Amino acid sequence: MNKPLIFTLILTAGLASLSCKKKNDGERWKFNVAYSGITCGSPIAVAKLNNYYKEEGVDVELVSGTAFEAQQAMLASGKMPIINGDFQFFPAINNGFDIKIISGLHEGCIKVLVPKDSPIQSAADFKGKTVLVDAIGGTPMMVAAVAAGRAGLNPGVGGDIIWKPFPWDQLLQAIEKGEGDAVAVWDPFATQGEQSGKYRVIIDIARDEPFAGKNCCFVFASGKLIRESPKAIAAVLRAVQRGIAWTGEHPEETARLLIENKKIPTDDADFITALITSYRYHHYHGKASISKAKEDALFFTGELIKIGYLPSDLDAEEFLEDIFVDIDSLAEK
Repeated sequence: MNKPLIFTLILTAGLASLSCKKKNDGERWKFNVAYSGITCGSPIAVAKLNNYYKEEGVDVELVSGTAFEAQQAMLASGKMPIINGDFQFFPAINNGFDIKIISGLHEGCIKVLVPKDSPIQSAADFKGKTVLVDAIGGTPMMVAAVAAGRAGLNPGVGGDIIWKPFPWDQLLQAIEKGEGDAVAVWDPFATQGEQSGKYRVIIDIARDEPFAGKNCCFVFASGKLIRESPKAIAAVLRAVQRGIAWTGEHPEETARLLIENKKIPTDDADFITALITSYRYHHYHGKASISKAKEDALFFTGELIKIGYLPSDLDAEEFLEDIFVDIDSLAEK
């Protein structure tokens, strides 16, 4: 089975500007919704391909364009309605970015790998070692840092671990060249590396504590647009949650749908089906997923406080009360 999956879209893909228009009553809302072309954002594309946005009363165009560095600012400024993001966003929100959490999305999608002959057996062995990441302060780094912190290490920059960034599609090549001792990396590269037989998995957030059974990705929304157009944002979220439910119930059909419509840069249906199944989308739709997302976000806020990625005096519960919005209840007012 051919599994090269060179996800060149990932670097340039992402989340571009929003067009939000509703001139008169009875006219439909029109949005550009970001879609990055990677597997963990599948429900956003599924909602478009299955006409869920249209059925919820919004016209959506899937767009891509900007790199991650611009995503948070664009969301905060109201230039996009929603984004598929993770707890990497929490420090930016704490620093004043007008971004809210409105739902959970899925589990999994990040692993920490070491070469199969490495002496490293757990995060406790990261002391004095170089761990390759896609960005300083990015979520894969936070995953490795949380695990290392729980093992008694100081995982901050300048602490017990040497953090070394590389572009995320070059991380496996970098560790092969001896640039580091371990690599914290997103799917599809993480699972590709695991399946290559060249690496051992030290941390898999889909199955290992403290990450197993928790949202790794959330649906974030623009605070500005929530205040200005809560009914429209609620409609987009309903469509996305329908996409999440369908994706979880139909992983094989989802893989085929994405491939046939060129919404993902691979034709390896078996590989995409396996990834989709591992993300447990079927747990992350409806009211139950909203409350679980808040619970998981509170947990990760606490973990980031412990390792110094959020201020030590931050009240986690107050932080979550401020950034978590029940958009359906707000839209009903």
